[in-house]
This record gives sequence, C-alpha cells and structure tokens, in this order.
Amino acid sequence: MNDDLAALGARIDRTNELLQRMLAEVAKTPSTHAIFVDAGYLYAAAGRLVAGTEDRRAFDLDAEGLIEALIDKARTIFADSRLLRVYWYDGARRRIHTAEQQSIAELPDVKVRLGNLNANNQQKGVDSLIRSDLESLARHRAISDAALLGGDEDLVSAVEAAQGYGARVHLWGIEAPEGRNQAEPLLWEVDSQRTFDLDFFKPYVARRTATAYEATATRPTREDVRFVGAQIAAKWLAARGREALVELLPGHPYLPGSVDQDLLVEAEGLLQYSLRGQADLRRALRDGFWEHLQTQY
Repeated sequence: MNDDLAALGARIDRTNELLQRMLAEVAKTPSTHAIFVDAGYLYAAAGRLVAGTEDRRAFDLDAEGLIEALIDKARTIFADSRLLRVYWYDGARRRIHTAEQQSIAELPDVKVRLGNLNANNQQKGVDSLIRSDLESLARHRAISDAALLGGDEDLVSAVEAAQGYGARVHLWGIEAPEGRNQAEPLLWEVDSQRTFDLDFFKPYVARRTATAYEATATRPTREDVRFVGAQIAAKWLAARGREALVELLPGHPYLPGSVDQDLLVEAEGLLQYSLRGQADLRRALRDGFWEHLQTQY
C-alpha cells in the first residue's frame, strides 16, 4: 500500500512539474496581434473625410504610408505584443489584382485578400473572407488581439466568431464628417473602439486635380434612402407574396443575408450612390423596407 501511495505521489509530482514548465513557456510567449483592413470602408470613409468624395477615381491614397502608420499605432496600443501581419481586404474583377493591389501585396507583413467586384463596382465576398480569417486565427491561437478597421454590420458575425475562441477584437474607425460610418451593432459587440481623425489620414490622402474628372454623386438624405427601401419592399412583396412575408417577419429587425444583399444592390442602382461604409444610410434603407412590409401585414 505504501509503495502504491509513493508511486502515485511521484506521478502527481511529475504532472505538476510538467504543468509548471508549460505555464512558464506560455508566460514567455509574447501576445500576438493582427490588423484587418476593409479597404472598401477605408477608401469610402477616408476619401469622404479628406477629399470630400468616396469615389476612388477622385483621389490618391498612399497605402504603404498608411499601413506603416497603422502598424505604428498598433505597436503603441499593444505594447507587449508582436504583429502577425496586416490583412488587406479589397474587391477586384475576377479576383485579379490591380497594379495598386499588387504593390500593396508586395509590402512586408501584408496579406492582400480579394473578393469579387461586380459591374457596379460593388464588393462581393469580402465580409466572408474577414470572418474566415478572424475565426481561423483565433481558433488556432495565432492571435490574442485583432484590430479591425471597418464599419459594416455584416462584420458582427466575424467579431463574434473570433471572440468565441478567446480573441479580443478592437474596432478602429474613421472620423465621419456627419453622423456615423460604422454600424451600431458592430460597436456593441467589439471589446474596444477608437476613431482616427482627419489629421491622422491627411498625409495619406490627396484629391486628384485632373480637370477631366468631376465628382457628380450627391449623398442622399436618410429620407430619400428610406423611401427607396419602401419602394423595393413593395416590389419584393409583389414578387414573392404574403407567405414569404410571414416567413420574414419573425426575424425583425434583421434580414436574411441574401435579402439584405439584394436590397443593398438594388438601392445603390436606384440611388446611383454607394452605401458601402454608410452605416446610417444602410439603417435607413432597412427601416424603410421593414416599415412598408409591416403596414401590409
């Protein structure tokens, strides 16, 4: 009996020693962070803030300098952490890099990930790429902190997925000249939030002076967008009928992803204006859509 107890005690001691070694190794392992940039949001919000337009053709963006500035900012915020890399998410036709995207991809510590770009210059698949990378890196403990520069409500699921594996997600935003350019549900979900102002972006954004280009897009009002949402709802209901409406209502105030995407694309076509990065206008669009459907129930 005494020999059995001695052997058991020895095994417990060895187990404790192994645990202590593991804890010591973990303590020596530095924290790791990564930066995730939704380029669609960045170009729209920074262009509007500095150049007064969201149209990429109207201004130049020094991506290399801006990425360096973001890395330096992260180095200050995550002082005891090392950078894994910067993930740059953008759209391109047939996912073929443009010359600008290729130059960004060649930068050290930068990974460019491309979604599709449709005929209306709208990004497709970028949000799912962000979610996939965030979730995978968090699941494999490759990062402890994620800095996410974006504003779309569709990124909420990406944040939740990463947090589910223990990573902390920090939302970075760009100052909006009026209102907000980040969805409230996204602000609610993240672990921290900070906004970069005009002075931060001014060195990296410059309006083009070519006289051949004239910015013609005018930002619609919330009421304009709400009315368009109601118009699209009327068409949607006429095409699908009340049975589809009954199935949709329990999800209020959220729309299924496919319905929400179709709503966005059709609204941008009617308005001739991009709603990407325009959280307040996208909320107005959904509000108008829902309000019309609820009056028909």
